[in-house]
Amino acid sequence: MSTGPDVKATVGDISSDGNLNVAQEECSRKGFCSVRHGLALILQLCNFSIYTQQMNLSIAIPAMVNNTAPPSQPNASTERPSTDSQGYWNETLKEFKAMAPAYDWSPEIQGIILSSLNYGSFLAPIPSGYVAGIFGAKYVVGAGLFISSFLTLFIPLAANAGVALLIVLRIVQGIAQVMVLTGQYSIWVKWAPPLERSQLTTIAGSGSMLGSFIVLLAGGLLCQTIGWPYVFYIFGGIGCACCLLWFPLIYDDPVNHPFISAGEKRYIVCSLAQQDCSPGWSLPIRAMIKSLPLWAILVSYFCEYWLFYTIMAYTPTYISSVLQANLRDSGILSALPFVVGCICIILGGLLADFLLSRKILRLITIRKLFTAIGVLFPSVILVSLPWVRSSHSMTMTFLVLSSAISSFCESGALVNFLDIAPRYTGFLKGLLQVFAHIAGAISPTAAGFFISQDSEFGWRNVFLLSAAVNISGLVFYLIFGRTDVQDWAKEQTFTHL
Repeated sequence: MSTGPDVKATVGDISSDGNLNVAQEECSRKGFCSVRHGLALILQLCNFSIYTQQMNLSIAIPAMVNNTAPPSQPNASTERPSTDSQGYWNETLKEFKAMAPAYDWSPEIQGIILSSLNYGSFLAPIPSGYVAGIFGAKYVVGAGLFISSFLTLFIPLAANAGVALLIVLRIVQGIAQVMVLTGQYSIWVKWAPPLERSQLTTIAGSGSMLGSFIVLLAGGLLCQTIGWPYVFYIFGGIGCACCLLWFPLIYDDPVNHPFISAGEKRYIVCSLAQQDCSPGWSLPIRAMIKSLPLWAILVSYFCEYWLFYTIMAYTPTYISSVLQANLRDSGILSALPFVVGCICIILGGLLADFLLSRKILRLITIRKLFTAIGVLFPSVILVSLPWVRSSHSMTMTFLVLSSAISSFCESGALVNFLDIAPRYTGFLKGLLQVFAHIAGAISPTAAGFFISQDSEFGWRNVFLLSAAVNISGLVFYLIFGRTDVQDWAKEQTFTHL
């Protein structure tokens, strides 16, 4: 990882050869065929892998605790006459399923196993972000991705060994996943030009929606065909394959990248020349605590992730209960909002950078406008859901629209921390992840309470509460949100705790 003086010397050399406008014109012709966009695509694949590993147990656990071929009915007449090829395929599937054991886990044990992934999430984000900011994100993110993917391959063996080992494995896996989700933002401090920051971060972040879509779409099918262990083998293997791309191709600084062109290097370094990106060992804790723009982002993160975790946890349940869909169809329908959200995240980032590069809107206006759109419209749509539950098509349309429009927040408040304190990106992302995990721990619990109290009006109360929390966070962000680099995040500030 380059030091501050090294980067400044490089800036001087590059500046003497040309100017930022020429370099920007050269790189604009390359479009997505650039190293920085390739980096965004690799990060997208990493986020895809992490989110499939986060959700794979949620998809597999119904098959893990329920034997699809009960021993008491070995000769049940559920098979239809078939051709020889169909019979051979059915026999092959039976052999696979016979190798997939079922466990006698109570609902309480299942809940502990599912939530164990988050047990270490409250403590890991801040250290992970801090270490990534100081030493670079390449090895922090790469190590987290490899550990999580490798442990995913051993979940079937851990389940056979006992619940205690499975829980311990999931705790370690959760910490490793936090290393990936938190540390990756330190990369953009050195790689993302200000005019492309939204599109690069949203391309990378869209992997979360894509991973959720694929695991919902394919997980149930895998469990029903070749058995639930292959959900872990396949997605764990994909994560290990990502590591083969990550370590040789990713560098913390474009100055040290062996494959980057001189024009792209010139553009990136010159565009970041006026921005102090050098990390600091000490942290201005007192100034951070007093910073209202930082609190605006923290509150916004909590409120927006309140809605996100509610939707992620209860979309399949809502679809199955309202639309009366079976397990397979519920998974497919639940995946639709996520794939649309994945596309809209990228489009929102491109739109935000277009408005900024053409000087149509100021950065502060873009951040607040996109946040307002991503909060207000989905809140109204979700509150209206109980009144259209009689129409299946309208219900799915509303869910898809909510996911699509809420993705605008990824180019608004959710990326704002890169603007106000680039020196402390890793630490701040870790702090923001803590607030997001707190919201994720509270919101599904609150939703479950409302639904259990009254099945008819419970969903209405869940959506009303989520909308109220989301809009409250929006109001706070609109009042106190800023995009200029804060005084405590500048190099000349040395007042630390």
